[in-house]
Amino acid sequence: MGKENSFSKLERVLELEYRRGCKNDAVIGGLERFLENWKRSIGAGEKEKADQVLSFLSDYSRLDGEQRVKHLAKALRLIKGYTGQNRGGTRKEAPREKPPAPTRKPPSPPPTRRYSSGLDAPIIKLPGIGDVRVRQMKRLGVETIKDLLFLYPRRYIDYSKITTISRLHPGDEVSVIGKIVSAASRKSRRGQDMYHVILSDGTGNIQATWFNQPFLARTLKVGSRVVLSGKVELYMGRLVMNSPEWEFMSEDLVHTGRLVPVYPLTAGLTARWMRQLQKHVVDAWAPKIQDYLPEDVRSRVGLYPLPEAIKEIHFPSSQASLEKARQRLAFDELFLIQLGMQQKRREWKRGKAVPIEPSKQVLDLFIGRLPFDLTGAQRRALSQILADMAKPVPMSRLLQGDVGSGKTVVAAAAMWATAASGLQSALMAPTEILAEQHFRSIGSMFGADVSASDDGKTPPIVEGAVELPDRSRNIRIARLTGSMTASEKRRVYKALSSGEVDIVIGTHALIQKDVDFARLGLVVVDEQHRFGVEQRAMLRGKGESPHMLVMSATPIPRTLALTLYGDLDLSVIDEMPPGRKPIRTKWLYPRERERAYSFLRKQVEQGHQAFIIYPLVEESKSLDLKAATTEYQRLQQEVFPDLKLGLVHGKMRGKDKDAVMRAFQAGEIDVLVATAVVEVGVDVPNATVMIIEGADRFGLAQLHQFRGRVGRGGDEAYCILISSSETDQGLKRLQIMEQTQNGFVLAEKDLEMRGPGEFFGTRQSGLPDLRMARLSDRRLLEVARQEAARLFAEDPDLTRPEHQLLALRLKEFWKPGSGDLS
Repeated sequence: MGKENSFSKLERVLELEYRRGCKNDAVIGGLERFLENWKRSIGAGEKEKADQVLSFLSDYSRLDGEQRVKHLAKALRLIKGYTGQNRGGTRKEAPREKPPAPTRKPPSPPPTRRYSSGLDAPIIKLPGIGDVRVRQMKRLGVETIKDLLFLYPRRYIDYSKITTISRLHPGDEVSVIGKIVSAASRKSRRGQDMYHVILSDGTGNIQATWFNQPFLARTLKVGSRVVLSGKVELYMGRLVMNSPEWEFMSEDLVHTGRLVPVYPLTAGLTARWMRQLQKHVVDAWAPKIQDYLPEDVRSRVGLYPLPEAIKEIHFPSSQASLEKARQRLAFDELFLIQLGMQQKRREWKRGKAVPIEPSKQVLDLFIGRLPFDLTGAQRRALSQILADMAKPVPMSRLLQGDVGSGKTVVAAAAMWATAASGLQSALMAPTEILAEQHFRSIGSMFGADVSASDDGKTPPIVEGAVELPDRSRNIRIARLTGSMTASEKRRVYKALSSGEVDIVIGTHALIQKDVDFARLGLVVVDEQHRFGVEQRAMLRGKGESPHMLVMSATPIPRTLALTLYGDLDLSVIDEMPPGRKPIRTKWLYPRERERAYSFLRKQVEQGHQAFIIYPLVEESKSLDLKAATTEYQRLQQEVFPDLKLGLVHGKMRGKDKDAVMRAFQAGEIDVLVATAVVEVGVDVPNATVMIIEGADRFGLAQLHQFRGRVGRGGDEAYCILISSSETDQGLKRLQIMEQTQNGFVLAEKDLEMRGPGEFFGTRQSGLPDLRMARLSDRRLLEVARQEAARLFAEDPDLTRPEHQLLALRLKEFWKPGSGDLS
């Protein structure tokens, strides 16, 4: 680096330090660390000049405020002499040796000339950010100043309690303010550098120790007035703090004496560096953020302005202000989701569908064949679905029901009504196992022969025993999955395009380009959260605005369902078929595992089958949990050597996984060892025992899904939860599972206990991430939905001048990969 660039850079940094009140915070790590790096960039011919400048700034951190101003002014005069001569221009006047007037306001932002792009400026424009830091920050998804503003803290450490030393007790996490009265460096027995200081506040003394931070000896010196924050411990009868956060006493603390933010990090970044950087950026740039939320909405809900919410979410002045900031940012997420849903719903309803209005006689023809009566909830849901299908606008409805509540037969009735009207239906399932299961169960409802041939495969097309009204032929049902042979697929393609097939049941194979329908009238998507928005749209695109029914076996409270699926109408089957026995659920400690194994063996001896579920596929050094692969070997060799065991997990190839599942369904496997991959879509009526290891690692909704895999054949069924959890929440979750069979009640409890994060445990496919919203915050969910509906009714296209910023933000929010509230 040339002398002009080097001295110019130093000049800018020193000017910034002067403007900020000489607090030694113009650059991350303090001025002395910056000067060490700067000196290494100076050419050999400039060493003498550099040393003259540095002579005024040595021990800068030790100087008091007035001394810093004097020394900084002298160094700047010298530098301006060099830079003025080098540029051949007039020398600038150096700052007078007078400290800036004290102020409680945030320091002025860096000159705007350095940030010509505003919030979209790259972070390399910030002081102290070089190419290495740019690469590190990019790993966190941060490339611009705006990205930094919306890199929210992961959590906070509460150091806001400032206590006198005389009131400290071991175990306290507090902050203390005092003067360093002694300091010493030494080596530990293991050769570590240790730096000790004794802090006194007039009421007592406390020792603080840091390890492998030798630079502190040049920074924290006797006489310095500092704030320490950390955990108080007792060592050899005296109070100590090990590696506490520290800071020189000032009015604007960053690392101590407050709710301290903890940010996501990556290799090469320290928590302290990131916090200091964020403080500079938030102070300078948060006030520049434009608030896109309409003022009337913000006023009605009582929310912070966006700049204030950003400031408080990073550096909260209190717990109350932190929660108000979170409420504002969470509301924005839910509000934007609802607006997006409203738009999707409007787009969907703009299409023109073929009305489907079967007569009562046509419906009775199907319902009368069933070997059971529909429940009241099933009849109510079917009535809602058929009412939608009778309209000339496409239906868009969510059918929600507990495990075993009978959603499939309701969907089958809707598909029968569609076929009776001369239209085709398509049901898409997330796995081949589930698709084949639906093919067999729905086929049998129509009297089709769905028995497998000698090779274990079912035919690609079957004909039912029910004659279609006015069609002079029986209903025909096809299956279409990726593992079918090329000739089988071609046969199904031809039958669909010619209209020969009335109902097709398959996997993602249904959305391949070779699939064409003669007249697609109804699309059914099972376990819809396993599919992306694009996949559902591709299936709908196979027809001219077909009606759409999506099904979910994950019970969701109504308010939450209206939020997550605001583009769908909602039907709920909240009643179980008569005769379905409750599954007896028992929680055991790990030391009682042999009891569970003994019970399982007795069930197998009686001709039944069992599941054993593990939370991990493979062993983890960081988690003390049993894993499916290693436990499968142990169980087969040591516990059940005389039984037939199978293993299935998510890392297996699809065809290998399906082969094991088919063998289990066929009764060739006694005990299936598995991970969460069996949560959905396994129907083995002969299975009566479900053992779940590490049960506290799963959410209530997921545990309930596992439990629903047994007892489907009418026999008494059992679910055994094994866990050594000692946390209050873990114990409560297991106790609730023992006491409750109702999936909707469990879903309510799950929401109460889960807090932040996705309800399904993974990101809800097709929706932007919820980074601040807690799905358990029911009031905020409802308010956001109401406000979005109100705004959409007034200005659906957001064309009014006061809504233009909101329109831009909405488009950005729903962009793939977006999740920040920029």
